Amino acid sequence: MNSVIEKAGLVNKINCDSAGTIAYHEGEQADSRMQQHAQKRGYSLTSIARKFRYPDFEKFDYIIAMDNSNYADILAMDIEGKFSSKVSKMTDYCSRYKSGEVPDPYYGGPEGFERVLDLLEDACQGLLEKILHEHPEIV
Repeated sequence: MNSVIEKAGLVNKINCDSAGTIAYHEGEQADSRMQQHAQKRGYSLTSIARKFRYPDFEKFDYIIAMDNSNYADILAMDIEGKFSSKVSKMTDYCSRYKSGEVPDPYYGGPEGFERVLDLLEDACQGLLEKILHEHPEIV
């Protein structure tokens, strides 16, 4: 997503961060296999894993989950339901690919990582279009 934002010239207008719903990999870089596949497409994965925390609901306009489990976990954190309208799944923004969630690539072969990148490229473009439609003042 950061690459899509950068290519659109909106780095100073859109802040994108990544977080997981559990802290299992907190403080670590992205999986080396994912880094390798992303690098082949010109992406540099430099973020360090962190856990999604309740203040993130107020800090961000859009909370995007990769899969059904994370989606449910995020909604469960919003006990009062104040932020549920901010929460969606990344695949909601796909236009070329049809998938209910971004699959976990870590237990398959190289094609799993390529599939995830295909979905994310599609979805990130769709998400940017949604953001620009809802916030025309950004451009």
